[in-house]
Amino acid sequence: MADKVVTETDPELEQLLGFIRDSRGFDFTGYKRSSLARRVRKRMTDVGIADYLDYRDLLETSADEFEFLFNTILINVTSFFRDTDSWTYLQREILPDLLAGLESEEEIRVWSAGCSSGEEAYSLAIMFAEALGIEECARRVKIYGTDVDEEALRDARTGAYPAKSLESMPDDMRSRYFEQSGSRFTFRSDLRRRVIFGRHDITRDAPISRLHLLVCRNTLMYFNVEAQSQIVDRFHFALRESGYLFLGKAEMLLSDGERFDVVSMRQRIFKRKFGDAGPPHQPSPLQLAPTTGLELRDAARKRQLRDLVLETAPNAMISVDLDGTITQLNSQARAQFGLTSHDIGRPFRDLEVSYRPTELRSLIEQAHSERRAVRVNAVERRLSAEDVQYLDIVVQPLTASDGILVGSSVVFTDTTALTRLQLEVKRNREDLETAYEELQSTNEELETTNEELQSSIEELETTNEELQSTNEELETTNEELQSGNEELETMNEEIRIRSTELDEARTFLEGVLASVAAGVVVLDGELRVRSWNRGAEELWGLRSDEVQRQPFFQLDFGLPTDALVEVVHRSLDSGHRTGPIELAAVNRKGRAIKCAVTCSPLDSQGEGVVLLMEDLHGTGEEA
Repeated sequence: MADKVVTETDPELEQLLGFIRDSRGFDFTGYKRSSLARRVRKRMTDVGIADYLDYRDLLETSADEFEFLFNTILINVTSFFRDTDSWTYLQREILPDLLAGLESEEEIRVWSAGCSSGEEAYSLAIMFAEALGIEECARRVKIYGTDVDEEALRDARTGAYPAKSLESMPDDMRSRYFEQSGSRFTFRSDLRRRVIFGRHDITRDAPISRLHLLVCRNTLMYFNVEAQSQIVDRFHFALRESGYLFLGKAEMLLSDGERFDVVSMRQRIFKRKFGDAGPPHQPSPLQLAPTTGLELRDAARKRQLRDLVLETAPNAMISVDLDGTITQLNSQARAQFGLTSHDIGRPFRDLEVSYRPTELRSLIEQAHSERRAVRVNAVERRLSAEDVQYLDIVVQPLTASDGILVGSSVVFTDTTALTRLQLEVKRNREDLETAYEELQSTNEELETTNEELQSSIEELETTNEELQSTNEELETTNEELQSGNEELETMNEEIRIRSTELDEARTFLEGVLASVAAGVVVLDGELRVRSWNRGAEELWGLRSDEVQRQPFFQLDFGLPTDALVEVVHRSLDSGHRTGPIELAAVNRKGRAIKCAVTCSPLDSQGEGVVLLMEDLHGTGEEA
């Protein structure tokens, strides 16, 4: 074909791309191979790996490596009002015409495809707010920002940017649309709620529809010609009649004059034409050699028509002969299962699609043996950990005009949208029934809640409701955390006050014990020394730190403690004071004294005793 570019592909790179698509749901098979291989090689060099198979082993063992690889492949180059002259033209020349063709309260739908970290989507919000006023913009404009890079989308959802990112923006505009929070600037909340961010792959996912303006700048240039054609088909479907398409400086629509008018080629702004421009553009079929036979020309046209019908069929289709060899693949099969024209002629059993998402080889054998179509409904195909696709698969045996079986065709019909829609309708119906029962109380509540319910039904058409619900939950959680923090602060203050009071009481008790001239010793339930006052130090010559936590009856000082064992145990058992008893003792100076010892229980639970020791002769000098 004239417009087909023959390029040499690396089988190991293609296997790596298929592995990434199947394991993480990122399909890079539509990217230009030269730039894609260069970026993958750069990441492999960074980790010291030279072979694609070895790098695949690293991806299988390290989940974090996917994030580094995607950041290398997905070049997130963006800024506010990037290419100022293009944005100025859009604001001054395009926006007035766009708004003039709308009703006064009509919703304005805008899509920023490949929005990266969100600067482009917020630039659109600012542009519409400048034209309509902030309040009307917050009421009418709905902006969708999509990308395949989850990390970039997380940054976009915060709406917070460093001062350097806003340097090109006038100070008065920055103050109107951003609030400073520390070293970063946060986009104002009322407009932020009208900007919806979500993951979306423009090569695979269904486009957002009924758009007035679609912005996709410097993204198409990373894809090959076939992928670009499919993306432009989706963009054409997404736009309303007379909707505007705003591309990047490096991108053009030179071959789509049937569907788009050029508004400004210099600024890369195009306008969707009225009416349906027909089916998507297909590569020209091979031209047959000129013949003079009418039958040959008719046969050639029929073959061309048959090939075009297969190629443009809305469902993925694969044909297999009796030897199990692939004979035909249409564009949907190539895009959906990551196949290429090089797979024609390969054994069907060697392809992943032959056994995943379901075992097709046995179904083909069943269709051949029974000579009838075999159908399997709602086959689950897991694209990623969270994303599931549902397929209806029909295996149709193919017979020649003489009734001889020549092969079979396998048709895959994507029923994911229908299944999800049915579940959503069921869920909405249940919600409506519940709401209707609650609205029976009064007519006034019925009218009010009915309006809210109608509004909720309209909002369910987009992902805005889910995002706002998540935001409300986060705010509630934040309030609960703040309330809990305040309670903790109150408890902490109470603990601090009680600690201060305990310190004061302890200081007071220590002062009391220190001021008592007699020796005071406190024993715990295990008869270890807990307190040894200054009087005891002066009487026996042992410091408090020497006897702390020591068994009292094992201490060696001038008092015969063996005589106190019975007195102490009697006090512990009875819970009453015992003594005083007089004992002959030797004080710290080595003089003999008479010591009176009184034992009192520390509490009624037998948890310790207090020993009061007094020198009956004062200082013991007479001895």
